Amino acid sequence: MEKEINEKQNIQIEEDNVEKQNRTSIKKRTINGISIWRILAYFIIYSVLGYIIETLYGMITKGVWESRQSFLYGPFCGIYGLGAVVMIVCLHKFPRKFNTLFAGGFIVGSIVEYVVSFVGEILLGVKWWDYSNIPLNINGRICVYFSIFWGFLGLYLIASLNPKIDKIIDFIKNKFKTYKTLKTFVVTVFILLMIDCVSTGFAIEFFLVRMVVENDIDVTNKELVIEQYDKIYGNENLSKFIYQFWGDKKMIKTFPNLKINDKNGNIVYIDSLLDIQPYYFKVHVINNKNNKEVEEDIIGK
Repeated sequence: MEKEINEKQNIQIEEDNVEKQNRTSIKKRTINGISIWRILAYFIIYSVLGYIIETLYGMITKGVWESRQSFLYGPFCGIYGLGAVVMIVCLHKFPRKFNTLFAGGFIVGSIVEYVVSFVGEILLGVKWWDYSNIPLNINGRICVYFSIFWGFLGLYLIASLNPKIDKIIDFIKNKFKTYKTLKTFVVTVFILLMIDCVSTGFAIEFFLVRMVVENDIDVTNKELVIEQYDKIYGNENLSKFIYQFWGDKKMIKTFPNLKINDKNGNIVYIDSLLDIQPYYFKVHVINNKNNKEVEEDIIGK
């Protein structure tokens, strides 16, 4: 009898240890209760949705269909993917606290937008957007107007949209033969996105260096830029690769709103330096006088 009791106790101890290990393993693979693979899926899905939103916004406000993608290849707008992921991780435990969701979206979205803008300027020397002419802005990187938009987006995202996205993800998960297959697929797509992201960074840097030197733009540390240009385009194989895959048309079509600052702080629009139509086609003509300057910027300075 005592032997049976000891065996049962040992079995129970082993089961408890296995359960504890499983809980620890699950905990290691989650961030604030959300699995890593699902977070990567969120990034991919919301980057695509962001691209669609930005494209429609461009059609309405500028009257043209132009590229609004963050990377060289694929319909992805990374700031939306990143912003959505950070909001979901931080706010998903408050699905019905609407004031908290709005405030959290306002703060988190603003921080993400500021950081992305700052990193773009520091690492690539490029301005993705500039809110300097909009009231209540901080360094032209964020402004209250768009921060309020992030607030409403955070509210809608957590309270309404993301539960629907979760259902879609779960539906797709059930269509895969194994759970591992789905995770492998998501991770593979994310890795390809990261490769695209790194390639985009190099392509933009090479492109801007070329634009500065060939158009004699008086930027800060111009001597250093000229050295970079000689080093990059002095390499015959590298130069051939750049012009073949990342030529002027490819870059301006993909990133039509690229701009840099000269050393006096003046904004130089890259599309104004090239005789290349920066959009795919015109959707409608904007007659509003307030939008006339914007339209002229796009149609050809």
